[in-house]
Amino acid sequence: MKQASIIKTCQTELKYLKQNKDKAQEIKELLSTKETQLASSKESVQRIESQIDPLENRMYDIDSSLSKVMKLDNDIKALDSRKKQMEDDNRELEEKMEQVFQGTDDQLQDMYQNHQRTVKEKERRLTECQRDVERAGRECQRTNRIKSDLLVEQGRLQLEADRHTQNIKKRDTQVKSLASFLELEGYERTPLNERQLQSFHRQVKERLDQDTEALNQTMVCQQVISSILEKEAQKQQSIDDLRDKKTGLERTIELKRDIQAKKQQELKNIKSDLQRLEGSSSRLQELETELQKAERELDNAVQACTVDSLKAEVVELQKEKTELDQAQRKLDQEMELLNTHTAARTQMDMLKKTKMEKEEQVRKIKSRHNEELVSLMGHFPSKKELEDWIYSKSKEINSTRDRLNKMNKELASGEQKKSHFTAEVKRKEEQLASYEERLFNVCGSQDFESDLNKLEDDLEKCSKQRAMLAGATAVYSQFISQLTEEGEPCCPVCQRVFPSEAELQDVINDMQSKLRLVPDKLKNTEHDLKRKERRRDEMMELKPIRQSIAELQEKELPELRNKLQRVNRDIEKLKGDTEEQETLLGTLMSEEDTAKACLQDISLMDRFQLDLKDVERKIAQHAARLQGVDLSRTMQQVSQEKQETQHRLDTTCSKIELKRKLIQDQQEQIQAFRSSVNEIRGEKLQISSNMQKRQQLEEQCVEFSTEIQTLHRDIRDAKEQVSPLAATLEKLQQEKQDLAERRRQKQEEGQEKINGIKEKVKNVTLLEREITKYIEEGKDSYKEQKETELQEVDKQLHEAEKQREKINKDIGNIRQDIDTQKVQERWLQDNLTLRKRMEELKEVSRKREDLVKEMGNMQVLQLRKYEIKLERKLEDLKKNRSVALGRQKGYEDEILRFRKELSEDQYCRAEDLYRDQMIVMRTTELANKDLDIYYKALDQTIMKFHSMKMEEINKIIRDLWRSTYRGQDIEYVEIRSDVDENTSAGLKRRTYNYRVVMVKGDTALDMRGRCSAGQKVKKPQHASCVSLEKCIVCLCALTTPLKSSFLRSLLESPLGPHQIKMHSMFVCSYHSIEEFFFKVTLRIAPGSPSNVIYIN
Repeated sequence: MKQASIIKTCQTELKYLKQNKDKAQEIKELLSTKETQLASSKESVQRIESQIDPLENRMYDIDSSLSKVMKLDNDIKALDSRKKQMEDDNRELEEKMEQVFQGTDDQLQDMYQNHQRTVKEKERRLTECQRDVERAGRECQRTNRIKSDLLVEQGRLQLEADRHTQNIKKRDTQVKSLASFLELEGYERTPLNERQLQSFHRQVKERLDQDTEALNQTMVCQQVISSILEKEAQKQQSIDDLRDKKTGLERTIELKRDIQAKKQQELKNIKSDLQRLEGSSSRLQELETELQKAERELDNAVQACTVDSLKAEVVELQKEKTELDQAQRKLDQEMELLNTHTAARTQMDMLKKTKMEKEEQVRKIKSRHNEELVSLMGHFPSKKELEDWIYSKSKEINSTRDRLNKMNKELASGEQKKSHFTAEVKRKEEQLASYEERLFNVCGSQDFESDLNKLEDDLEKCSKQRAMLAGATAVYSQFISQLTEEGEPCCPVCQRVFPSEAELQDVINDMQSKLRLVPDKLKNTEHDLKRKERRRDEMMELKPIRQSIAELQEKELPELRNKLQRVNRDIEKLKGDTEEQETLLGTLMSEEDTAKACLQDISLMDRFQLDLKDVERKIAQHAARLQGVDLSRTMQQVSQEKQETQHRLDTTCSKIELKRKLIQDQQEQIQAFRSSVNEIRGEKLQISSNMQKRQQLEEQCVEFSTEIQTLHRDIRDAKEQVSPLAATLEKLQQEKQDLAERRRQKQEEGQEKINGIKEKVKNVTLLEREITKYIEEGKDSYKEQKETELQEVDKQLHEAEKQREKINKDIGNIRQDIDTQKVQERWLQDNLTLRKRMEELKEVSRKREDLVKEMGNMQVLQLRKYEIKLERKLEDLKKNRSVALGRQKGYEDEILRFRKELSEDQYCRAEDLYRDQMIVMRTTELANKDLDIYYKALDQTIMKFHSMKMEEINKIIRDLWRSTYRGQDIEYVEIRSDVDENTSAGLKRRTYNYRVVMVKGDTALDMRGRCSAGQKVKKPQHASCVSLEKCIVCLCALTTPLKSSFLRSLLESPLGPHQIKMHSMFVCSYHSIEEFFFKVTLRIAPGSPSNVIYIN
């Protein structure tokens, strides 16, 4: 069967291996075709690229030329813009300057250097003053650190002084408390001086010495108590003696009680035996009557026995059984003939069942994936269709991913632009806010032009007023000199002559008083003029800022915001497109995953369909083999007829067994009557022997009664002696315990009082030690020293602060002078800057002319036309190349897929596996035929050997039975082995049914049901236990107990050719312990040791 299954497996595997081999061949052919197409595609791509390269080089040259033109154009525009900006800057700078330096460049440079030297000298003085300030600051910091250290030290010393004061108060309080406790006078007023403290310590020491001496006296009295303790020890010795005596008496009581209990139990047993023997005389008379009755019943049973007629009926039933056995054998032969056709039918049924299973698996796969695949493809596809669909979906997914990546890149670029524009807008807004803030700080409002015009008017007025005041000074001075120098002075304006000297003098005085007021007014006017000029300069500096503000508000910020809005719109559009592509990609990937999940089951379904075709072919072959065979009589009909015959045979066997049972029952009844007679006789003899023991038991009863009374009396005396000893012992122990407790309490009270006083004295001593240590270390003087040092440091710190304030004042004056010089420095720098810018403007004009000349020599329009023509041609070639590359990519993917399939284990070694499996199947078939021939020969040999051995075993059993068994109902027993015909012929293995039969004449009766299951197992084992060197005889108890007469005959009889040797053993098993209480005389061989084992 195993070889047949191997061959079947090989055939199945060969079918799949052949399919794999064919599939691998097909894939190789497709691979070679695709490789040829790939080579052709590569040649086409190379040809197109050879045309593209010269065009790209030419385009690169044109782009270089155009980029150079663009660069020149940009440079020209940049130079124009720079030139215009420089001209505007120069114009603004000239407008801002009060006047332009008219000297040479060297004079301007010398003037600027002299001014720088003056400024550097003032800055050097400023640096020196700053160093002095830093030095003074460091000195102040050092002084502050010293002051802080002194303050910390002062605080620590103050804490120690406070703790010293607290210690003194605490010491006086404890001394006062201890003095009141010890009843010492003179310590109520605090603080205490040194003399009082010394007196206190002396008095406390004396008091401690007194208390210690009193305690020692108490310890001396302890010697008296020790004598009492010796007496107590003597009493303790007597108590111990009494305790030992009491323990001995208690032990004696326990032992005598145990002896008394044992004697009482024995007395009880003897009395029960006597009571039982009192009824034995009447039992003896009953046994005489029962014995006569049993003997009469035995005689009647022997006369009523019908064993001979029952044996004749058994012979007739044996003949009928033989006929039924012959009919049974004929039916067995007919069933063997039907086995071959049944095997073919069975194989056909198995194939049909396999076909149904394969169809069910195909149906399950279709039902599992039908809905998904139909929704995806519109129909249920084959494996190839599904693989092609998955490949197309993979290409679509890749293209979608490329589009999505491109959109993500554009989105990232848009986000980058957005962040750039946002940062730029934020920067411009911050710049605008800072400009507006500066403008507001200077102007106070946003109306810059009106403020500037107003300031210009004020400056003009101030200039005129200054000129008027300067002229008024000269005019008044000239008028006064004219009025005072001329002989006949007259009015300088109207030339009239003054009538009197007093009027002249009044005019002179009036003019002089006005002249005195002119310098103050002139100074104030000049101060206002300078202040307004500074403010005008600041506003002129802010004029570019004003233009920048206008440009930011009107041009730059609106343009940036518009760009930002466009970028936001593009980003939102790209996000929407990206979400659509991601949704599409997710849908495509889910459809691809669903198809890939179904692909394995579809492949399995194709394999199942191929298996179905193979199974249908085999079913057709088996149907062709069974054609022309008469199958009207089925195995079931033959089996039913065999069962009926077997039923009749079983009925006949049961009748035979019933007759034999009746014979055995009659024989057993006679045997039971004989056993009953023997039992009654044995019981009669036992009662007679027991009656002779009665007198001995009565004497033992009297003796045990006397001993029990004696023990009871001894126990009562011992209890009377124990009671007084216990009371005396308890009284003495209580007295001893009371004395020890009082002595311990007095001693503890005295010691606690002394220890308390010592502890308080110790606390006072510790406080005095701390007070003395504080005084000896001189902490008070050290504290006063640190306070003096702190006052000196405060004084030094105050002087350093005054010096630093003075230097800061000098620094303020120097800085004011430096700020004054900055105006002159700014004017000089503006002049230098103006001259430098004029030189740069000339250089920029020259460069622009050179670039315009260079750009005119290049043919820009012709280059642009030629570039457009080349771009169109190049675009067509690139489009053709992309198509060829796409086709080439498809070929490469298919080649990779084919190579991957060929590298799989399924196709890589398909041809080798097919060849190897074919060899294995052929060799297995040949070996199977040889093994079949060998099996049949070996089976015949084993059957013959088995029959011979069974005959030998049955011969030994018959000899042993006839030489051992003394009964007349069974001639011998034997073991019969029948082949189990119900075993399937296809298993190639026979099964034997062993049974033990009893034979009387020609009749064989099964021993089925006459012993337990365990005994059935032991009987074949017992039959095989005989050997040449030793013998083990095993006997299992039957339903009827084995009597001593049968056992004796079994043991005394010779065992045929198998004589018991030195190491012989007899094993007998019983159902209950009472069955082997009988005497057996065992004599196997004279002078040889033997063993008898009884098993319950």
